[in-house]
Amino acid sequence: MKKITGRQFSDFVTACHRIGREYGLLRCSSGNLSWRVDNQRMLVTATRTWLADLRKDQVAVVRIADGTVLNRAKPSVESGFHAGVLQARPEMNVVLHFQTPFATTLACREDLAKINFSVILEVPYYIGKVAIVPFFQPGSEPLAKAVIAALATHNMAVLRNHGMVVVGTTFDDAIQKAVFFELACEIIVRAGNKLRPLSRQAVRELRHA
Repeated sequence: MKKITGRQFSDFVTACHRIGREYGLLRCSSGNLSWRVDNQRMLVTATRTWLADLRKDQVAVVRIADGTVLNRAKPSVESGFHAGVLQARPEMNVVLHFQTPFATTLACREDLAKINFSVILEVPYYIGKVAIVPFFQPGSEPLAKAVIAALATHNMAVLRNHGMVVVGTTFDDAIQKAVFFELACEIIVRAGNKLRPLSRQAVRELRHA
């Protein structure tokens, strides 16, 4: 097995800094990020870290197959679903758990399951159908199982009263999906009962474009 390079650690830390500083995707220690570095291992943020200020010694190396930690960093309590999602989605390399103001507002709405997120073309085109995950305690096995099941067939999951999880082929892909989803959620919140989502035909065409 090849040694994970210093460049790979640096690239991961740089991505964490971007996510924590540039897009309004996280507050303080909320959220976590993982990245598949090869077919056996992932890098994942350590528990209770602030992505905006992450250091290299706060990056855990974890075996994807069974969640075994391979260095001295203690991974995020959500590392279980990160590993499970990367197993279920071999074409994806990045898993981002984030908490943005408008998307998290909708995650706390009683009528969450009825919300149509396809209000801008970027949602059906880049994200597709959005999964809804019931509330489970953070770091719990039920939450991990629910997130893994949801993201096996979706690119975005909304966790009730918690936040969102998105998958991407690259850091930029995951970031873009998260940013566009927050934009859609802001539009939904601000528009209120005057909202007009995309037509079903438009959504179908965008999903298959």
